[in-house]
Amino acid sequence: MKLIAPDYYTKFKCIADRCKHSCCIGWVIDVDPDTLAYYHSVTGPLGERLKKGIDESGETAHFILGEQERCPFLNQTGLCDLIIGLGEDCLCQICTDHPRYRNFYSDRTEIGLGLCCEAAGDLILKQQEKTKLVVLEDDGENDELDVPDESLLTWREQLFAIVQDRSLAIAARAAAILKAAEFTIPERRLSEWADIYLELERLEESWTDRLEELKSTDISHAPSLDMPEWEIAFEQLLVYFLYRQLPFALDDGEYEGRAAFCVLSYRIIRDLCRVHAVLHGSVDLDDLVEIARQYSAEIEYSDENVEALLDALFEDENV
Repeated sequence: MKLIAPDYYTKFKCIADRCKHSCCIGWVIDVDPDTLAYYHSVTGPLGERLKKGIDESGETAHFILGEQERCPFLNQTGLCDLIIGLGEDCLCQICTDHPRYRNFYSDRTEIGLGLCCEAAGDLILKQQEKTKLVVLEDDGENDELDVPDESLLTWREQLFAIVQDRSLAIAARAAAILKAAEFTIPERRLSEWADIYLELERLEESWTDRLEELKSTDISHAPSLDMPEWEIAFEQLLVYFLYRQLPFALDDGEYEGRAAFCVLSYRIIRDLCRVHAVLHGSVDLDDLVEIARQYSAEIEYSDENVEALLDALFEDENV
């Protein structure tokens, strides 16, 4: 079995107290059984805080969020008191993994970094070189790749090649993905797409504000964002979505829909950047990182939201 990741993966480092959008705020953080057992063994003042800071009444234990939905162990300087007191190995599985995600195949596990983390987004979207997949671990076993996995991975490689063909504009590459998927996303006014997104579950008020701006802002004279640095950033964005989202087609069978979802996500994020340029007079890659962070947190981390968008895409396809 192999462990595979994008080549930027090993460069990731949590920026801790320098993070503007801490993953320790606003998220219900479950505590896995092994870590919970360890926390029960901790003594002294920190052990007392752990007893008071974890709710074990339900099926899954979780940290009790405090004011402003902060983890009880996130201190006022933005650092984790558990790490300070017990070391990094003390963290529960969710805290250890985030923003990492995994997709599983018959002969490999693929790991990546989620765009919901601003440090990960900065790393992914500002990489100039074409993203490559690298083997991080290999146990030497020649595990057999089953037919569905092989078919999907072969198709994904073809889509990667399309997206990374820098002789074409990124918009043309996105269109080529849809052609390869034999899927059409009907032209809709941005206001109509904004309405669809506004119907979804939302976490941050600022995300609602962005969608309302998408609905009401005329971007006909906005920058096209076809400069080289933006073309490369959008290429990385599309590769990210394809790498992360296509494997779910092995479960739901929506191969074409998942590819279309990746293109739709790129287009919405691009147009949100154009809206930002209109309303604020300029837009840069830091703005892209922030918009992509919000999109990922609001959409990718909600199965219901992704399914609703897939349903909307297939409704359009069947019109």
